[in-house]
Amino acid sequence: MAGGREEPYDARWEDTEAEREEVIDAVVDGDRSISPGTAQAALRHRDFRIVWGGTFASNVGTWMQNVLLGAYALQLTGDPGYVGVLFFAQLGPLLFLGTIGGVLADVVDRRRLLIWMQLEQLVFSVLLAFIAMSSQPSKVAIFLCVLAIGVGNAFSAPALGAILPILVPHEDLPGAVSLQSAQMNLSRVIGPAIGAPLFAAFGAAPVFGLNALTYGFAVAAVVMAKYRTRNDQPMPERGFARLASGFRVAAHDPLIRRVLLVLTVFSFFSLAFVGLMPVVADDNLGIGPKTTQYGLLYATFGLGAALGAVSIGTLFADYSKSRIVRLALAAFAVLLAIFALERGPATAFPTIFVLAFAYFCVITSLSTVLQQHLEDRVRGRIMALWIMAFGGTVPIGVLVGGFAVGPLGITTVVLIGAAAALMLAFYADLRVVGAEE
Repeated sequence: MAGGREEPYDARWEDTEAEREEVIDAVVDGDRSISPGTAQAALRHRDFRIVWGGTFASNVGTWMQNVLLGAYALQLTGDPGYVGVLFFAQLGPLLFLGTIGGVLADVVDRRRLLIWMQLEQLVFSVLLAFIAMSSQPSKVAIFLCVLAIGVGNAFSAPALGAILPILVPHEDLPGAVSLQSAQMNLSRVIGPAIGAPLFAAFGAAPVFGLNALTYGFAVAAVVMAKYRTRNDQPMPERGFARLASGFRVAAHDPLIRRVLLVLTVFSFFSLAFVGLMPVVADDNLGIGPKTTQYGLLYATFGLGAALGAVSIGTLFADYSKSRIVRLALAAFAVLLAIFALERGPATAFPTIFVLAFAYFCVITSLSTVLQQHLEDRVRGRIMALWIMAFGGTVPIGVLVGGFAVGPLGITTVVLIGAAAALMLAFYADLRVVGAEE
């Protein structure tokens, strides 16, 4: 456990669990066969179900807080600059501290790292709730709490990504990645749907407090599941060389290098529209960002993304993920161009649904190819680079895109993203750099 002496990992645990699950599946499923690599196959594994469910509940709380934090900051100060500062405090640590989190995931006990970092985020979420209860809350104290939560997330995210392949056999990894991507998007929809009415009725403090409670689900899941808690192979590098080792591994592996390059360019240019969605809705579609219609537009986007993610482990489970990446990028480019040129809500809703579907077909397929390729000894460091390329690059793209809207207009900015995605569709042939079919 987190505080006491931990029993060493024993491979016989997996054998015992596998035999037990085979008996349960034989009783529940009868003669029905489940194809390897599907979402259903991944859910047959007890430890994956536990961690997936615990992180799902925790992510719902996280997005409940993250989405409403900007509204709370604007209500408190009326200053958009302060909203931007809190947005940086939430996601900035992923970009600047992700490499440290990746190294920690490969050299320390992953179970203890995850538990302590989840507890750290729980404590500062509770403190944030108490600060929000004040009649005159300190803006500096709020910033420091949000920053501390962001740091905890940056240190724990690579470790969580590193244990995912350990919870399922290699052949069921695509289904596990698909479900992980789906829950990330569903939590973005469910969290605000719960938090918004609570915020409207009771204020910010109960929302922050409820988020703190959800970290307990993640801690319980990490404690209950059985998996390798640390990388069995020592890391020879020391000091700065250790921090830079993930970049060195990526530079010398053509597949890792291409996946991360595609993700970085896609995140910077093509995903800026996600952060600029209120501008697109207001300027092009006539939908105010504070209206119910805008909430429905964003929910439609989240639902499409979740279905796109889960389709990789269901509808497209038997298809080449490398081929899906290129086809989905081409479809995304066309759909994003259509969305940029639309001038009314009637067609915008179906367009953004299919656009989000293609978006997460790209992301989930890239993640699946990468996870299937990685060795466990470098998994934490490479997943840190994935998180930096995805979670850390999007805010920078939004920032640059926001400044470009003035001279170029929102339509041109979004069309540039569509053009970048189309060029990536030609470049992102992962089969030429060793990806599995």
